[in-house]
Amino acid sequence: NVAGQKFYQGGAAMGSALHYVTQSLTEMFIRTMEEGAAAGEQATAEHLGSNGAWAKRMTELVSSTGRDQLSPDALAEAAIPCFGPTAAAGRLETSKAFAKAFADRHGLPTAAYRVFDEAYDYLFNSYYEAVGPRHPRAERGLITRPSLADVHTWRAHVDAAMIDLIRHGDEAIWRPLLDLGLNHEEQHQELILMDILHAFSRNPLEPAYDRLRIEHASPLALGWKDLPGGLAEIGHDGHGFAFDNEGPRHKVWLEPFRIASRPVTNGEWLEFIADGGYREPRLWLSDGWAAVQREAWNAPLYWREDGGAWTALGLSGRRPVDANAPVCHVSHYEADAFARWSGKRLPTEAEWEIAAGFGDLDQLEGQVWQWTASPYVAYPRFRPAGDATGEYNGKFMSGQMVLRGSSLATPPGHARITYRNFFPPAARWAFSGLRLADDV
Repeated sequence: NVAGQKFYQGGAAMGSALHYVTQSLTEMFIRTMEEGAAAGEQATAEHLGSNGAWAKRMTELVSSTGRDQLSPDALAEAAIPCFGPTAAAGRLETSKAFAKAFADRHGLPTAAYRVFDEAYDYLFNSYYEAVGPRHPRAERGLITRPSLADVHTWRAHVDAAMIDLIRHGDEAIWRPLLDLGLNHEEQHQELILMDILHAFSRNPLEPAYDRLRIEHASPLALGWKDLPGGLAEIGHDGHGFAFDNEGPRHKVWLEPFRIASRPVTNGEWLEFIADGGYREPRLWLSDGWAAVQREAWNAPLYWREDGGAWTALGLSGRRPVDANAPVCHVSHYEADAFARWSGKRLPTEAEWEIAAGFGDLDQLEGQVWQWTASPYVAYPRFRPAGDATGEYNGKFMSGQMVLRGSSLATPPGHARITYRNFFPPAARWAFSGLRLADDV
């Protein structure tokens, strides 16, 4: 699958992410060399060397997101101030940054890399202090140049340097960082779908990204899984790729608890709304209640009540709310308030991970990211890398909450049960929902 090439249909089977826990993206791409040659890519493979087809697939991955659904004008939209135009400041910037990192480190063959445009280092630096100064984030949405054609030319320039690196560089040096880069690119592909939906929601026409027919979700009975607690281990075990924030693996103590067999549904959220959940301050954390009043929240993001019936805007357009589908686009504040209203609570990330390891819970992945009660902080003995990649996760370990699982927009095979997503507690634009827990 070329992740992000088209909208992943809500509720559709996306393949088990657990299948890929011990298999990195880089391994998958290398494995496609023979497939590429069999498909008539022999000339390309011969030209690029033994890793030619792999390099070609890498290029396809970082070039494909949304190309079939988005017009050039849509690629320049930026409805959220801290994010830039979809094409230039999102995915196309990412792989270029990693390529430049190769050129600057280790004396690789790309040390002779010719900088495409010195100004781009300033314009497209996301947040890396070690890289240097950058354009103000709040002003990224005002950027209309370079043009889309210029960005594609830049892309080709970077691709050529990457292919040269793969042909001639020391794999033991370039492979780990490229593995990180490919996984980071997959994160951008989901972020782009989040950006697209948010931008389209600000358009009075409410355009659809992809008008695929979405089947109604089948009802799933709500059950509960009891777990005894005790001493357990969480975190990535070091086999296969993982982001640095997923480790080190460590011991945790859990009290006995139970966890819901599935996420909270739209139908259950409608009951919360009807019962005045958004009007009852006793259900809300102080900052959450302030957000409700300030932002006039009365339903999940993108929901609208028309003549007594609720609809929701999704990537396939505005449709009636499906009562059986997991609720989506709710903040941590809303998730916490709903849990209180239900007489339950949110699971900690340790509880979620231990329960998920048994493999008998429904909709762990491919539906919605699931808010937990855990703040996003470092695991015991965590140490960020000493170079610019150390800024990738560690610098954000403050003021954010952890989500687990994966969503309908997450590229297949990207997430793991140890994967730690994180957003500020008021964030609603992610494909985020919740699963309830309780004490035993």
